[in-house]
Amino acid sequence: MRSIYLVFVLLGLFWGSNFIYMKWASELITPAQITLLRVFFGFLPLAVVAWRNGVIHREQIRHLPHFLVMAVLATAFYYFAIAEGTARLPSGIAGVLGGSISLFTTLATLLVLRTERPNALMLAGVVTGFAGIVLIARPWERSGGSIDIDGVLWMLAATSILGLSYVYVRRFLSPHNLPPLALATWQTGLALLVLLALTDRTGITAILSDWHAAAGVAVGLGILGTGMAFLIYYYLLQELGAVAASGATYITPNVALLIGWAAGETVGMPEIAAIILVLASIAMLQIGRQRALRETRR
Repeated sequence: MRSIYLVFVLLGLFWGSNFIYMKWASELITPAQITLLRVFFGFLPLAVVAWRNGVIHREQIRHLPHFLVMAVLATAFYYFAIAEGTARLPSGIAGVLGGSISLFTTLATLLVLRTERPNALMLAGVVTGFAGIVLIARPWERSGGSIDIDGVLWMLAATSILGLSYVYVRRFLSPHNLPPLALATWQTGLALLVLLALTDRTGITAILSDWHAAAGVAVGLGILGTGMAFLIYYYLLQELGAVAASGATYITPNVALLIGWAAGETVGMPEIAAIILVLASIAMLQIGRQRALRETRR
């Protein structure tokens, strides 16, 4: 069991360190190029493990339209929006905003599926989460403020679209009981094809001028932060269950903020207060959802 929780911490570290890698790369190449490289290097370990485990089958092709929707929204657009937002924001702030995924997943589930009735704790979690986001965005400092509001909007676009993608999976793919590894491989592989077709690759080799940035994108962001993170997450789903596995989202914003601080980014009381609110929101949403599920089973 100790080794399982070690892997759990590793997942939080992989996710949390993604933002500094994107920040380094954004000084040399475009967010679209960062996304292309991330998906390419993330697809490699997924493809190898999927092939070795024999989870890809010809009959899965009938789900190709749904795989393509997930590839475009939950991979290509999501990773692009995250890269765009991180390029405009301190990496630590981007990481805290990236931790709001559970907030938008809950909202999407309540608004679209209507299968869960929100309780008081879940509603309080939503309000708390948005309070943390407002504290980071600080709209009252719109003129001359230290936070790029466009960067905040890109991050929120990413987390909200990912939240909607979970709802899409539950409605259209979950009933077919596809192996999660197969879904991730199809999704990432198709996203790679879309990005190869749409991304302007002019100047992408500039990433090679800085080995820190190049290694960060290829190894840190791609192989570890995307491919291995997918594999670890699905392993934790099997060993701990969905609620416990998603607890890695508690670690992610803390790691991102600490790495940003170590890299020289300013971390003041507003940032600390914001991360407390975001983490409290995640906790309230998860506990509230568990209570709601227990009540529906009675």
